[in-house]
Amino acid sequence: MNEKVETLLANHKNYFDKGETKDLDFRLEQLSTLKKAVQKYEAELMDALKKDLGKSIFEAYGSEVGYILDSIGFFMKNLKGWAKVKKVKTPLVHTGSKSLIYSQPYGTVLIVGPFNYPAQLVLEPLIGAISAGNCAVIKPSEFTPTVSAVLTKMIREFFNEEYISVVEGAKEETSALIHAPFDYIFFTGSVEVGKIVMQAAAKRLVPVTLELGGKSPCIVHKDANIEVAAQRIAWGKFMNAGQTCVAPDYILVHEDVRGKLVKALKKTIHDFYGDNPQESKDYGRVVNERQFDRLVSLLDKEKVVVGGRNDRESLYMEPTVMDGVTWEDSVMQEEIFGPILPVLAYNDLKDAVKQVNNYPKPLALYVFTETNEVEEEVIGSTSFGGGCVNDTVTHLTNPYLPFGGVGTSGIGSYHGKDSFDTFSHKKSVMKKSTKFNLSFLYPPYSDKSIKVLRKFMK
Repeated sequence: MNEKVETLLANHKNYFDKGETKDLDFRLEQLSTLKKAVQKYEAELMDALKKDLGKSIFEAYGSEVGYILDSIGFFMKNLKGWAKVKKVKTPLVHTGSKSLIYSQPYGTVLIVGPFNYPAQLVLEPLIGAISAGNCAVIKPSEFTPTVSAVLTKMIREFFNEEYISVVEGAKEETSALIHAPFDYIFFTGSVEVGKIVMQAAAKRLVPVTLELGGKSPCIVHKDANIEVAAQRIAWGKFMNAGQTCVAPDYILVHEDVRGKLVKALKKTIHDFYGDNPQESKDYGRVVNERQFDRLVSLLDKEKVVVGGRNDRESLYMEPTVMDGVTWEDSVMQEEIFGPILPVLAYNDLKDAVKQVNNYPKPLALYVFTETNEVEEEVIGSTSFGGGCVNDTVTHLTNPYLPFGGVGTSGIGSYHGKDSFDTFSHKKSVMKKSTKFNLSFLYPPYSDKSIKVLRKFMK
């Protein structure tokens, strides 16, 4: 496998060295080609997402296919501006000079995707890689084999394999890829695998972006609009059967409104998915038996107040709320990444903030409140990748906001211009005039030279 990857990389390097990918018109043409490819394969991708994850038509289009089409349009509209050489200010000491920043592609980038949004989280970084002028190798998740097969067929039909290629497979293939001398690695997945990727990249000093996860808290203060909060929390938590890296992992609710929130969540889940969510066309499935068994092990039947039913054969787990949860419970020891929502309580906002800060920095944080002071206290006192006030998840749909983690929840960011910047090296150039020469800069230095220097450099 290692030899195959080396050959693949050599072919990409040869193609990149021709310089074609750096041409702006070429990049725009390739983005247009990717859009045509997604449009042609839309039905197959939607069917594959249904088969692998049980995604509804609305979720599959909104969070994957349509999301990508919209993103391509945004990039095509803005790419010329992003790609321009940027002129920046030059200090007085460098009179007669111009300072410029060139956005230069890295070369060949590796994009390793996860199973939860198996089309979007491969194609969205690919859009950034193409826009910046790179070649790319994409590795879809082996846990969504139907989607992986469709992506492979699509990319091979529409793109030169020396420009963009796909490698399918599992651990052996992924290991060979992350240990290869790529110019950049973009990985989305778990914290544990992210550590392995970073360790492998470090041996070759390959730069990385790691989009990971963590236990993203949702703080509900006593002044929150409880009905709206319940709807927006349930929507963000239970879409894709909870398999969303920025889904609310747990709720920290003020004790005064705890019972009211749990009651509202129960009603909301029924309104969303009916008496039996297993029959709802809008509710997904757990990706595989391994993840299903892990999720079942986190359930505490005595603390389940909503849902709790499951069926291993169909990989169905009902939207579930657990109340009276403590930090010692199994469900609070790891990122849940499934349709289980624990509820913990607090009496003082500072205590809620302290509870969040006692644990690794999360990828997302949400706070529901009608008070600016509460909002500012939570946002200003906690460290997290990104988040929302009075909503969940939607911050990552704004292409003007960077999306990424901090600490153990990730390194680097992307979306919109941040994707272009992530896949571009910012090359600094100073262009100096030869029409005059500042002689005081050169030895031998005199007292006068130092006086002149002091005037320039105060």
